[in-house]
Amino acid sequence: MRAEIISIGSEITSGQNLDTNSQWLSRKLAEMGISTAYHTTVADDLEANIEVFRNASQRADLVLCTGGLGPTQDDLTREVMAQVAGVELIEDLESLEYIKSLFLKRGRVMPDRNKCQALFPKGSEVLFNEMGTAPGIWMKINRAWFGAMPGVPSEMFVMYEKQVKPRLGKLGIQGGVFVQRKINTFGEGESAVEDKLLDITKRGHVPEVGITASDAYISLRIFARGSNLQQVQEIIEPVEAKIRERLGDLVFGTEDQKLQDAVVHLLLEKRKTISVVESVTGGLVSHYICQVPGASQVYAGGITAYQNRIKIDELGVPESLIREQGVVSLEVAIDLARRCRLKFGTDLAVSTVGYAGPEAGDDPAKPVGTVFSALSFEGGETTKAHHWLGTRDEIQTRTAKIALNLARLYLMKL
Repeated sequence: MRAEIISIGSEITSGQNLDTNSQWLSRKLAEMGISTAYHTTVADDLEANIEVFRNASQRADLVLCTGGLGPTQDDLTREVMAQVAGVELIEDLESLEYIKSLFLKRGRVMPDRNKCQALFPKGSEVLFNEMGTAPGIWMKINRAWFGAMPGVPSEMFVMYEKQVKPRLGKLGIQGGVFVQRKINTFGEGESAVEDKLLDITKRGHVPEVGITASDAYISLRIFARGSNLQQVQEIIEPVEAKIRERLGDLVFGTEDQKLQDAVVHLLLEKRKTISVVESVTGGLVSHYICQVPGASQVYAGGITAYQNRIKIDELGVPESLIREQGVVSLEVAIDLARRCRLKFGTDLAVSTVGYAGPEAGDDPAKPVGTVFSALSFEGGETTKAHHWLGTRDEIQTRTAKIALNLARLYLMKL
């Protein structure tokens, strides 16, 4: 079973929008044991679409496509599928009445242009869209089954789960169970992490283990296939245990978990509270913490002390310390964290200072990307100095992660 995913839209081929639909669909197909052989992106051009659909119908067994089902003149999927299949478009009255009813519910009359959304290639099935006005299309063309869905992600998600997935099950094309387990780490670079796992990430290892980097997060992905879920879990578990044993405290979570999830979980578990004072990160650390449900029980508050006068006037950092050590220094980061903890009356406090660019200070030893973070707790502090290479945004987000990781590592030892 080979699948192809087609994303349609000039906004994607031009780089204006990112194609996340293909990624999502590939993962969903993998859960059913169906491997995706091709990702194809095509602009809103009739001839280009016909070529892409014809090729897909001859080389894939399953083709899922998103986009091109709207009411405008550049929405071509219905016409393309009909031409490739060599059939005419016919109107589905039930779909037309449903589309009209959606407009009536909004107090509007359906424009004539929307009538085209009720046109389907002869012999196809309608994929009901409970989230919008664009029905999908299910039909076989040459060797391949096609499932055409809207490009709007929220509509596509529901249509796949409720309309397409059940049809795949009825076709009997499920190839067992394919599971991907993702293990997230922070604290070392991609090559340093892989050095600890060379025998596991090598080509030909069963199960396959891949390594990816994304904004200072390093993730290990275990890919395993089996006839049932229990069998797959038995393949994954010993490999995951070996990865965790070798990487130790570098591992902070799995799947979509982020550092802030781990930190808030540990704060709740240890019954500790935290506050934040930020300079270079401009409020990102606080923002990340507040994304996690339950943060209100452990997060007291934060101060974005971007200018020196705020550090001095609001927190009492000695002006002499800033003058002697420089505002971007470990000493200032420590002082900020200590004063923040006392001001908010929390068990912990983290601070961030640094140069995000494009300009740095007068000290050539502290170029753009130089950052310092400190964690204050009763009886001491821990610190981290680092130099990032990257954009202003990357320096800020990665420094926020350093601060969160200081808190995580401390809490793990309690």
